[in-house]
Amino acid sequence: MAGLLERAVTSGPGRAVAGRLGLAEPPHLRRGRALPAGPVVLASLAGSDLAARSLAILGLAPGSPVLDGTLLDGTVLDGTGEDPAPAYQGHIGALVVDARGLVTIAGLEKLRAVLRPAMRALEASGRVVLLADADVEGPEASAVHQALDGINRTVGKELRGGATTNLVHIPSDLDPGDLASTLSFLLEGRSAFVDGQAWTVGPSSSLASALPKSALAPEIPGASGRFGSEGADEGGEERHAPLAGRVVVVTGAARGIGAQIATVAARDGATVVCVDVPAAGEPLAALANQLRGSALQQDVTSPEAGERIAAHVASRHGGAGIHGMVHNAGITRDKLLVNTDARRWSQVLEVNLAAQLRINQALLDGRAGGITDGGRLVSIASTSGIAGNKGQANYAASKAGVIGHVRALAPELAGRRITVNAVAPGFIETEMTAKIPFVQREVFRRANSLGQGGQPVDVAETICYFLQPASGGVTGQVIRVCGQNLVGQ
Repeated sequence: MAGLLERAVTSGPGRAVAGRLGLAEPPHLRRGRALPAGPVVLASLAGSDLAARSLAILGLAPGSPVLDGTLLDGTVLDGTGEDPAPAYQGHIGALVVDARGLVTIAGLEKLRAVLRPAMRALEASGRVVLLADADVEGPEASAVHQALDGINRTVGKELRGGATTNLVHIPSDLDPGDLASTLSFLLEGRSAFVDGQAWTVGPSSSLASALPKSALAPEIPGASGRFGSEGADEGGEERHAPLAGRVVVVTGAARGIGAQIATVAARDGATVVCVDVPAAGEPLAALANQLRGSALQQDVTSPEAGERIAAHVASRHGGAGIHGMVHNAGITRDKLLVNTDARRWSQVLEVNLAAQLRINQALLDGRAGGITDGGRLVSIASTSGIAGNKGQANYAASKAGVIGHVRALAPELAGRRITVNAVAPGFIETEMTAKIPFVQREVFRRANSLGQGGQPVDVAETICYFLQPASGGVTGQVIRVCGQNLVGQ
């Protein structure tokens, strides 16, 4: 019956009926390294040049924004600034707003005046990126700081056509090189399912600034200063391989999201070690061969899992050590809490949380094949760990525990320049979610600002943003890859 209902709704006539019921086809999302087709516009509301310098690293010379009928530099445009609302003559690809220095309620008018005309002008899968102060003092400044978050989330719900908005908190003394990796991720299609989120980018320990600009810029700019098309210019491959010469380990890599993480990491130049249980040995080996990496059949719950991962890396990959450790392996054993026995409870906590802690402890003790200084630890959390979910008390506990572990471990490893972050997926289209009854699955798909489920590649792209050497200023952060799902924060 569920299959019959799904076929009826997804047929031509069924789609027409669904559209009349308010269930229109979701927008196509720009993914991968694709960049905005239209110009990227920059509004610096307090005169800072940080965003402009960061965009210059990416080869971008931004245009000027419309400010309720006037350019931000004071040039008056046609129109009165009254209704109809002022708008650009054509579509723009993205609007980057440096709102740092806004500390009064009255000052928020500047943000409104810049955002208003852009709401109609953004192209499909366009981008709004807001930059705000990481630290503020005083009641009014704190209120404005929180107001920016409310504006960000609301704009995400009002944008159409797959456009997104995100908020980045940054300190006043941030180096433009430390911001470039994040701006690149947010402007590209790599951030397709990241919407209405906020996180902090701080100064790296000079790691990003020591990198050549080619490691920061994913695309070659054309003569106009705008991003060029992929592979259009010489040297493009170098810019597409920020993980070249580095080893990345992915657990639970045989299928689904784990296989996609391994694939994207390899695309970015990494030598990937694919780890999964012996029962998944055949697809694990096939993936590792395809990616020219190596396979390790290993149950992550084994007390020796960390030691065996390190030994494998040391013996198979020249003792280079691990640059990125991605904890993707996880299970569900869903039951209402009243029906959850001790075995179901402990299984989930052991695989999803306790195993990570043990593996990290082993890989961080300085042994050969362990995590190197300047390395990256990335874990998979979940929106269930943020908001809870009926029938998933064990799973929610494990994923909330992952978030707590990330936030506690990040400052401990800062001295070694090791970053620790997590990705919290929402509804992602996988073999597991395909088994959910159609009506319930359709509700989950549409309960976000983008009106659709995410793809495994969306999780993988965010993880690889964390893995990049140029992302050294991003640590202790949890980014939801959920299309601004309506549950949780």
